Amino acid sequence: MNYVVLMESIVKIIAIICGIGLPILIVWLDNRKKINETSQRTQIVLAAIEKNAETDIEDLLKKMAPQKKLLKEKLLTKLLWGCLMGFLGLSILAFCACAGIVGGAPTEMLIMCSLIGFPLLAIGIAFLVNYFVGKMLLAKEIEAEQAKQSEQA
Repeated sequence: MNYVVLMESIVKIIAIICGIGLPILIVWLDNRKKINETSQRTQIVLAAIEKNAETDIEDLLKKMAPQKKLLKEKLLTKLLWGCLMGFLGLSILAFCACAGIVGGAPTEMLIMCSLIGFPLLAIGIAFLVNYFVGKMLLAKEIEAEQAKQSEQA
């Protein structure tokens, strides 16, 4: 069998597995996780009802509910991704510029680096803009959440 044909077949199989198999596996695992969490909550509520029939189920379910992310945490996540993407884009563009000036890199490589670097930099800038605009617009809501958290503690 020809080595090139074998390698092309292996690459196609890997692409099919990554393109079709992994997304299906991720969705299946996520659904299993949700089903397990729901069944565990159900078992806890049933056990609480069996031990004490006067248990307030709504209060128990509120305490068991997963914590929602605060606005401040969401904004900080956007800041993190903005810094990461922006730095990655800048570093790729800097590498591209240095390789073009110093090493005399081929134009195909320079074009490829710029096609990767500029979108990453743009995405990073978009995340940073989103962070700062969100911080300005949601300042009152963030203060209200912090006050609510301090009251609960």
